[in-house]
Amino acid sequence: MARSCLAVILAAGDSTRMKSSVSKVLHPVAGRPMIAHVAAAVARAGISDVALVVGRDAEAVEKAAAVDDLRVSSFIQKERLGTGHAVLAAREAIARGYDDILVAYGDVPLITDGPFAAARAAVAEGHDVAVIGFHTDEPTGYGRLLVENGELVAIREEKDATDAERAVTWCNSGLMAIDGRKALALLERIGNDNAKREFYLTDIVEIARSLGGRTVAVDASEEELSGCNNRAELAHIERLWQQRRRREIMLSGVTMIAPETVFLSYDTEIGQDAVIEPNVVFGPGVTVEGGAVIHAFSHVEGAHVSAGATVGPFARLRPGAHLAEGAKVGNFCEVKKAEIGAGAKVNHLTYIGDAFVGAGSNIGAGTITCNYDGVNKFETHIGAGAFIGSNTALVAPVSVGDGAYVGSGSVITEDVPADALALGRARQVVKPERAKQIREHNLAIKAARKAKG
Repeated sequence: MARSCLAVILAAGDSTRMKSSVSKVLHPVAGRPMIAHVAAAVARAGISDVALVVGRDAEAVEKAAAVDDLRVSSFIQKERLGTGHAVLAAREAIARGYDDILVAYGDVPLITDGPFAAARAAVAEGHDVAVIGFHTDEPTGYGRLLVENGELVAIREEKDATDAERAVTWCNSGLMAIDGRKALALLERIGNDNAKREFYLTDIVEIARSLGGRTVAVDASEEELSGCNNRAELAHIERLWQQRRRREIMLSGVTMIAPETVFLSYDTEIGQDAVIEPNVVFGPGVTVEGGAVIHAFSHVEGAHVSAGATVGPFARLRPGAHLAEGAKVGNFCEVKKAEIGAGAKVNHLTYIGDAFVGAGSNIGAGTITCNYDGVNKFETHIGAGAFIGSNTALVAPVSVGDGAYVGSGSVITEDVPADALALGRARQVVKPERAKQIREHNLAIKAARKAKG
């Protein structure tokens, strides 16, 4: 039978160094709060129950952690007395009797399910504690993992380490798995006999060994164990996340001409043979199907781009935009909450919002769907094969039928039947010589002002 597991995620820090009015773990990486990244990794590891140890912004943190059907319960850590004390804030949940207790941190958003699985496997093999560590060329500031004959014998903080121990490059991440049958007994033995009078979770290794238990360290990459304490580290983690996800997407068959200039969201999905040109930004909720092209300097959020469709350059797709197969949204266009039908073209300098554009229609440059009256939003419906001339304003609610034509420069306020021609502009008037007279008049005024001045 599968082993049961409780993940205790520590997210109660004051995050002073972030210099922010909100909890550190709520700051986003790839458009998603850090705590949500950690919770998602827990869920991918096959863990369903989470005990969230929180402090400030407790409700918001709990909401952000409730991903992928996790069962999340929150526990307030009223005092900050060390990591051992923080874990015991979830005493009630730990006491429920899980096979494994996994300790994670809410500010380690690059973590994957792999290290969690490795630590749990070590506990299943008979170890009381399995600590997740990483190797680094720059170990300064980290606790060192001291290993003898394959067993972890201690975690030594740098200030307490000997010169030989400081030379160790295998470092403690703080994440670990504990035998659930022994977890409370081990945690309750952690003391605070140290300079800071705090309860250090790292002491659990030597406590377990003193009781005849076995402890071990499992390895993970330094990158995915990167923690975040300030804005500079947040930017560094964002860069690492983007690099990792870009590589995954390119290896899946997507072309990125200048990948370092493309920014993805946590849930961006891009299909095989799609092409992403430089300087493209994806917000949350985007799907780009295979064979689509996103041209340079485009911003896409909450949108679906179907196979063979093209976007940009310099286009913006806002939430609710849906481009059917072969549709085109060109340069300096914005589409919001609108369906652009198969093969339809919205080529340039156009806003389409709260609208439906039928298959094969052509929307001329400078067209605007006037969807907002200052209070309410209204819809525009354009049928299949319609032609909307340049510089047209479609005042919603309004409908243009299949195959209809709208003359350039029109303001359309009434429905246009199928195959009809609609013109909504003033009749042109030509007055010979009037431009010359106006120009001469204006030049005379200018000359008089200059002479007077």
